Amino acid sequence: MLRYIGQRFLQFLLIIFIANSLTFLLPRLISGDPIQEAMQVKAAAAGNQNFDIQAWVKTYTERFGLNQPLWRQYLNYWWDLVHLDFGFSLFDYPATVISEIKAAIPWTIGFMSVAIVLAFVVGTALGALLAWPNSPRFIQALVPVLMVISAIPFYLFGLALIWIFAVELRVLPPGGAYDPTLILRPDWKTALNIFQHAILPASALVLFGVGSWALGMRATMVNILGEDYITFAQAKGLPERSIFLRYGVRNALLPQITGLAISFGLILGSGVIIEAIFSYPGIGSLVFRAINAKDYFVINGTVAIMVLTAASALLIVDLIYPLIDPRIRFSK
Repeated sequence: MLRYIGQRFLQFLLIIFIANSLTFLLPRLISGDPIQEAMQVKAAAAGNQNFDIQAWVKTYTERFGLNQPLWRQYLNYWWDLVHLDFGFSLFDYPATVISEIKAAIPWTIGFMSVAIVLAFVVGTALGALLAWPNSPRFIQALVPVLMVISAIPFYLFGLALIWIFAVELRVLPPGGAYDPTLILRPDWKTALNIFQHAILPASALVLFGVGSWALGMRATMVNILGEDYITFAQAKGLPERSIFLRYGVRNALLPQITGLAISFGLILGSGVIIEAIFSYPGIGSLVFRAINAKDYFVINGTVAIMVLTAASALLIVDLIYPLIDPRIRFSK
């Protein structure tokens, strides 16, 4: 068992190393100088004609160490990463990367976790019932509907929901996390306003997720129902409910739980598009803005957090598998 855990931990470190190395290199392959572009935007916004852009570009380039050789920047990057120091934002200086990440993470985790759990519970329950021969006919008739839902990208759901509920019906806000004039306070008014703004982005993810979870669970349950222990349980005369829950659903849940753990591991990065569509101030919107602004340090910091959470989720799933299914052991 200790050898298995050690091997998985080494794989975990290897994933972290390769992913973060690529994250360091890829943004720097994009053409253009991010500091010069940021200075031009600030000069245009200030309307200052005497703004010496080149002098500021030279100063900030030296300040951030971007005038050093690439290998030296790479070593500095890992030194700062080990010390959890992601530096300053190139575009929003003097704001630090870690402060922007701390401000964005709660918004993403808040609505994404609710959406993932709702989609998993509803989709898994529907999928199990769809595969069970004695389930009601109206549930079995949902298979074509779920196939269509799972085939439509979630961002199209988002656009459709905005058009229906924000443009036509005008019952929900089209974007943002709260009203611009709202002062955030720990009261019910603030909570209700935040909830209203999270309904549309969360609903887009839930609609797409229910179809995917249901079809996955249905496929697994169909295979489980053909196993010998299901036939044996039926021959023993066990109650149908017991066969369905203890022998069918329990054994079919293992790949679903794996998918759920992966979904939570990717929770910080899977909402980039939906947060950009709804202008939701989460980690996805932060990454989206950083890529557009070529903000190296924000990209590196946010992706490093995403890689860490995804790799940690996979490691935890591998280690708790034997607790979920006693047939699995820490051996080849």
